[in-house]
Amino acid sequence: MHLNNNVTEFILLGLTQDPVRKKIVCIIFLLFYLGTLCGNLLIITAIKTSRALESPMYFFLFYLSLSDTCLSTSIAPRVIVKSLLKKNIISFSECIIQVFTGHIFGSLGIFILILMAVDRYVAICKPLHYMTIMNRRVCGVLVAVAWVGSCLHSSTQTFLALSLPFCGPNVIDHFFCDLEPLLELACADTYVVNLLLVFNSGAICLVSFILLMFSYAVILHSLRNHSAEGRRKALSTCISHITVVVLFFVPCIFIYTRPATTFSMDKIVTVFYTIGTPFINPLVYTLRNAEVKSTMSSWWRKTVISGAT
Repeated sequence: MHLNNNVTEFILLGLTQDPVRKKIVCIIFLLFYLGTLCGNLLIITAIKTSRALESPMYFFLFYLSLSDTCLSTSIAPRVIVKSLLKKNIISFSECIIQVFTGHIFGSLGIFILILMAVDRYVAICKPLHYMTIMNRRVCGVLVAVAWVGSCLHSSTQTFLALSLPFCGPNVIDHFFCDLEPLLELACADTYVVNLLLVFNSGAICLVSFILLMFSYAVILHSLRNHSAEGRRKALSTCISHITVVVLFFVPCIFIYTRPATTFSMDKIVTVFYTIGTPFINPLVYTLRNAEVKSTMSSWWRKTVISGAT
């Protein structure tokens, strides 16, 4: 493992080098990050304080909101602050930490989305056995497995990053540290590491996306046997989940399942799943979910009333 490198810090070029555009980037990221924090923290608070949101679906939604908040926090604040500076310098150790945190919370979000699909499948296809199969203990074990899987994935990414020798140059054409842009700076043959990257991150993204789409196809097919009201309610929930899955996975697959080539649009595509999706998730789950909307509005009214008194 090449821990002793000539390079002790990197320069991140960000999304743009134009001073005016850098300020625009700062404002956009700030608005998206504040929206992400507010939306996800409201969902987390509502789920933790409401008895109406104690079903397994909301148990998993809690962890999805937590992973989205942490993913966005591992990237956005640094981009916002550094957009105001002339040069964006990140130390080697801080860069490695960003690789680890970005992948642990990104992969956790993936695994939680899979668990949410499993939950919907059991709820719609096995309704009589739902509470027996998806009891609190089973849900806790599934989330624990998701955390372990995320740690293993992220540790692998970090190990691959640490195995690369960096002799210079140290300019990363990206707005945060990730393994793919780091591969371009390594002063060694990165063919094997790139294959491992595709096998690790790429396979997780692609296989998970295929599994999720297949599971939702099965769920939607099974809705034929339900009443009109049951179909409407289940369809609304599934469409919310499918929307989130497509918005998150399509950019991930584009970035992580390719050979070691970079395109000019890569940075913009990465914005979608690191900043955009964590912002959109609360909107999707609150605007399309009557129970969440009702709980959040009643919780908000109580907060306003207690604040006024």
